[in-house]
Amino acid sequence: MPSVYDLKSRFQGLLGPLMRLLVALRVTPNGLTLAALLGSAAVGVAVLLAYEERRWLLLLPVWLFIRMALNALDGMMARECAMATPLGAVLNEVGDVLSDLVLYLPLCAAAPRALIVILAFSLLAALTEFCGVLAQALRGMRRYDGPKGKSDRAFLVGLAALVAALAPSTLAYWPWIFGAASLLEVWTCGNRLRGALIPLEEKMP
Repeated sequence: MPSVYDLKSRFQGLLGPLMRLLVALRVTPNGLTLAALLGSAAVGVAVLLAYEERRWLLLLPVWLFIRMALNALDGMMARECAMATPLGAVLNEVGDVLSDLVLYLPLCAAAPRALIVILAFSLLAALTEFCGVLAQALRGMRRYDGPKGKSDRAFLVGLAALVAALAPSTLAYWPWIFGAASLLEVWTCGNRLRGALIPLEEKMP
């Protein structure tokens, strides 16, 4: 199934000049990771406190795009500029999970009727990342299988928030939207776990 993650290499190519500028300014990958987490927390709190003002949902698509850029940049800097560290790997994985939770859980206040499925969607988001890291622990290779990885979740939430801010009546469809997304997350977990359990010799061409 197509995934937003498939566009990652092109997106990173566009970010190359910005990465070089940040390196020149002595910005570190860990600094970008922490900025993504703190920014996510700020946006999540804003959405939670102003949930009755639907226009605040417009923060989500804007921030999710910025966060995606920050996530791409920290990885690029770590790999291409020899700035990878064990601490950075920990911050990256934990930061992604926490960022998802602080951004997605406040949506329960905006759409109380979808509370259960949004909770499920948020918790399954954390589980999909755990399954990806588990594959790395077992096979030495992080799994990013879809169909509902981090980028796909961000795209869905950003689009749903944008539409809801402009047409609040669409919030009535959120139980179905996030319910379907949760099922796709379960599928994603299965795909990642299957990848983790494939014997190494079966992966050889």
